[in-house]
Amino acid sequence: MSPAPTCSCRSSSPSRPCWSASPPPFAGLVIDAIDRKRLLLAALVVYAAAGTAPLYLDSLGAIIGSRAVVGLCEAAIMTCCTTLIGDYWAGSRRSRYLGLQTLVATVAATVFLALGGGLGAAGWRTPFWLYLVALVLVVPMYRLIWQPVPSSGKLPPLPWRALLVPCLITLVGGVVFYALVVQLSFVLDGLGVTSSAAIGGVSAAMSIATAAGSASFAKLSSRRPRTLLPIAFGLAAAGLAIVFAAGNVALVTAGAMVTGLGTGLLLPVLLTWATNRLHFDQRGRGTGLWTGFLFVGEFASPLVVAAFKAASGDLQQALGVLAVVALALAVVALLVVPRSAPPLNVTD
Repeated sequence: MSPAPTCSCRSSSPSRPCWSASPPPFAGLVIDAIDRKRLLLAALVVYAAAGTAPLYLDSLGAIIGSRAVVGLCEAAIMTCCTTLIGDYWAGSRRSRYLGLQTLVATVAATVFLALGGGLGAAGWRTPFWLYLVALVLVVPMYRLIWQPVPSSGKLPPLPWRALLVPCLITLVGGVVFYALVVQLSFVLDGLGVTSSAAIGGVSAAMSIATAAGSASFAKLSSRRPRTLLPIAFGLAAAGLAIVFAAGNVALVTAGAMVTGLGTGLLLPVLLTWATNRLHFDQRGRGTGLWTGFLFVGEFASPLVVAAFKAASGDLQQALGVLAVVALALAVVALLVVPRSAPPLNVTD
């Protein structure tokens, strides 16, 4: 499964592209109208080609262009994989695999960031060889993944009213989800931590907590989104508040882990809530639409934090403001999610 994209400009790591365009609605249309499997395999091949492009490109403009193509491919890959999970399984099994998707993405991001950092010692171009992993996946995916039989006839319209609220909450949720992923190293730097190993250790602790939050979704999916969304946003708010008040590395680590627990649970809850009730020939477009809102939120996250920092004068204070935003989202979820919304593991 493809990890969630980023805009942190860590271009040495293939786990997260430096710039992500947001074409998932188009990808979703192709998925519903034509074929899930072929688009996924084609996106993997182009992803590998564009990802390794900085190995031989010298122009900064061309390298930035290749990052945009990486973002396009990653959006298509994520949309295809998520749609296929919805196609293959239902109920609690679907919940289990959606949680596993976020868990694997988090672990992969951590591993590839570490590998990219290690390979970077051999030169700034060397980490881009890691993008060839995508090609290694093409053959087994071609053999093991099956294309569900498409519906015949005209595609039905999307249930826009049902999707609008989940997508809007996902937009702001993407800002919350991605904030500490980008800002954690800067917070530590502000506390005088300059050791790459120490920063990496705190980041790894947050990643482990995020994975644990994602893993918990399978057991919690029998509950309703009106219950789980406030819990997820509440945990994220509590973690960001701890980071805001922290004066040492131990407290920052604790706050990062609490935030990770919340955001790790948040993504599969939002995704399942938005797309669970979609039919087969709506699922690709609906998943693509949700992914697009998430990507825009993640892209905007550093900009929002920068605006909060400019207003408050300090990064930790900016994260404190974001904690208030996350807490407000927990309250909003209680107000806008109807009591009649079914449990997340109910698909029919």
